[in-house]
Amino acid sequence: MVLASVQHAFVEMTQIPEKGLFVSRSFACLFGVSMLFLILSSSILYQFSDTSLVPRSIYNIIIVKTTRDYIKPDETRVPFEPNSPIFASLSSKESCSKITPVKPAICDQTQALLKVFMYDLPPEFHFGLLGWKDRNQIWPNVSNLNQIPSYPGGLNLQHSIEYWLTLDLLSSVSPNISRPCTAVLIQNSTQADVIFVPFFSSLSYNRHSKIHGTEKTTMDKILQQKLVKFLNGRDEWRRSGGKNHIIMAHHPNSMLFARRHLGSSMFVLADFGRYSSQIANIDKDIIAPYKHVVKRLDARDSPSFKERPVLVYFQGAIYRKDGGVIRQKLYHLLKDEKGIHFTFGSVSSGGVRKASRGMSSSKFCLNIAGDTPSSNRLFDAIASHCVPVIISDEIELPFEDVLDYSKFAIFVRASDAVKNGYHMKLLRRIRRDKWIQMWERLKEIGKHFEYEYPSKSGDAVDMIWQMVHRKVSCVHEKDGRKNRYDMSQMFLDAI
Repeated sequence: MVLASVQHAFVEMTQIPEKGLFVSRSFACLFGVSMLFLILSSSILYQFSDTSLVPRSIYNIIIVKTTRDYIKPDETRVPFEPNSPIFASLSSKESCSKITPVKPAICDQTQALLKVFMYDLPPEFHFGLLGWKDRNQIWPNVSNLNQIPSYPGGLNLQHSIEYWLTLDLLSSVSPNISRPCTAVLIQNSTQADVIFVPFFSSLSYNRHSKIHGTEKTTMDKILQQKLVKFLNGRDEWRRSGGKNHIIMAHHPNSMLFARRHLGSSMFVLADFGRYSSQIANIDKDIIAPYKHVVKRLDARDSPSFKERPVLVYFQGAIYRKDGGVIRQKLYHLLKDEKGIHFTFGSVSSGGVRKASRGMSSSKFCLNIAGDTPSSNRLFDAIASHCVPVIISDEIELPFEDVLDYSKFAIFVRASDAVKNGYHMKLLRRIRRDKWIQMWERLKEIGKHFEYEYPSKSGDAVDMIWQMVHRKVSCVHEKDGRKNRYDMSQMFLDAI
């Protein structure tokens, strides 16, 4: 009966007179325009509110799928950068009203490049060496800057890498510290990418490498012996044979006893000058920059080409052993040349202030191999925007896989540097515009060699963690390639 009624209605509709047909078409047209208006209204509401009348899934079908120039939401995000042209066009009043400051938050482990497990070594291995004591805590409260032990100044600072990296890890779990989310501290060692060993080995060497009174061995060696015993007893060390452990040994003389026992680990070093290739090499270890001791110049106040009357600057120890013999030869070749400052110098008697003034008033600064291939002088030159002239055939440079040093430094082979007249001829034919290009680049990359707390994106601490990440990824890739046949057989045996 229902079917008959439907058929009857359909027959009546097909027999609508011409006037009725016109009305029906008009109604249909009006209905279509109304629907289009509703869709457009919903799209506008969607852009300004999450409470649109049209559900998100339906909106995507109606609007997004029919828009040829659709851009994915992730591709439209613009990171907040105060110097960005987007924000530069806003007045200060507009900027304050449109940009809301973001409160610091603990790093999400899923966002970090590196998940790091750190041993809770007793304070005698780290901040205790700085005189910090607390019977109830292993670590100082890094959220309060007034409670963080300061690192000793002078030349001690140049090897303070251990201090900055440890502070950065501790701050990664503090909700009050804003920092890059490159490395984050975790509590489960089995989930970690790397295991961090918080031993301030450079500070230990600088302060405790000499025998005092009735001592039979140095405190530095005792700490190293304790460390070796501790690591050999840990499951984390045994699982990987130490390969995923990070040990800081930036001072060339640090870890003299322990290094041969812990050579499978990833060392953070200044160079490979006093290591055998079996213990330390570029395949597994990290080269970190020294912390400069001269004051870093602000890019806006850096003296220009005309404001740097000295052509070449060097001040420091001249008579050195090992590879440092070249300093003596260069001294006798250059000391009487016009526009050259090549003299003895030390950190005492205001030596750091003199070096700061000298480098900032010089166009080129010599970085010559001494007892070891590297020295802090290179990083003092970078901080002074004085174009480094590197004369050290065996030097390894930090972040060289991502930084092109040829854009801001000049490399001279030792065999060429000691030729009579070679050095002066080379530097004097460098055009002013070429020097300015290198000077401008120095001002850009200077931030990558800055150690600071809290750390900032792209500073030395952040760059080191990124390098560790790349190194770990490379090691995993090599291990996978080496073990591909065993892994394949294991898979087949499990079938």
